[in-house]
Amino acid sequence: MPYPARLLGEDEEVVLDLHPHWKRLVLPAVLVPVVAGLATYLVFVLPSGSFQTAGRLAIVAVALAVLLRFSVWPWLRWLTTRYVLTTRRVVIREGVFGRSGRDVPLTRVNDVSFHHSLVDRMLGCGTLTIESAGEHGQVELPEVPRVEQVQREVYRCVEELTADQR
Repeated sequence: MPYPARLLGEDEEVVLDLHPHWKRLVLPAVLVPVVAGLATYLVFVLPSGSFQTAGRLAIVAVALAVLLRFSVWPWLRWLTTRYVLTTRRVVIREGVFGRSGRDVPLTRVNDVSFHHSLVDRMLGCGTLTIESAGEHGQVELPEVPRVEQVQREVYRCVEELTADQR
């Protein structure tokens, strides 16, 4: 779902609309078949008797709780985290139930840098740091996909905006 146009200012356009890198979802995705397989195994090896029905229900309840906490919740957090670059600002929004956000006007951006480890480099992601003039200083965006291209695009937008204001 794209960034809502109603939240944009006059003559403001979305340049990039990103979620954190998909690597954030690898462990939650791997956990699903592991938990499902383990729960299925435990349900079928549970000895018969008066405890069997309650035991099976308990196993299923624990498996569902683990999946909700460690698979569904990270996916919802990933889904509701957005890094949006417009022609005027960088917009950061995150949160499933409660939302938090930060807007960094491009006119206040002093420096844009990135860092990625060897693994991040192989996966094509990294941490983008945007330093701005103001009381909050800098903003770090972790696990940005194509971080080097995003850095160049932020610089390009900053340069365009400052050239238009001259």
